[in-house]
Amino acid sequence: MIGRLNHVALVVPDLGQAAEQYRGILGCDVSDELDLPDSGVTTVFVNLPNTKIELLHPFGENSPIAKFLEKNPAGGIHHVCYEVADIIAARDKLIGDGARILGSGEPATGAHGKPVLFLHPKDFSGTLIELEQA
Repeated sequence: MIGRLNHVALVVPDLGQAAEQYRGILGCDVSDELDLPDSGVTTVFVNLPNTKIELLHPFGENSPIAKFLEKNPAGGIHHVCYEVADIIAARDKLIGDGARILGSGEPATGAHGKPVLFLHPKDFSGTLIELEQA
């Protein structure tokens, strides 16, 4: 059902510093910052030959990742994102197999402008999984 790894998301305490580390020290192609108020994050993508790294920082007071930074002040891995061909078919299969979808269960628009869903980490060995329609 899942396709290729789309990205690994890292929550960072200083988005500008993290972006510059990837750009300057590691020599990566780094996108501009993108505020996603509906998601409560500011994001930057580090483009690698085989995947991407998403750098996340809280945007606004109600950011869902603010608590992550409170518990992990240095930041850390937040989620992995896999591509799926049909997000509704994937959702329905997962629910049928007993997996829990976070939120309303309806896809939201992700940072790439495509439909996304998040799967409960307790159902997947403690890993928060994002599915993005390819």
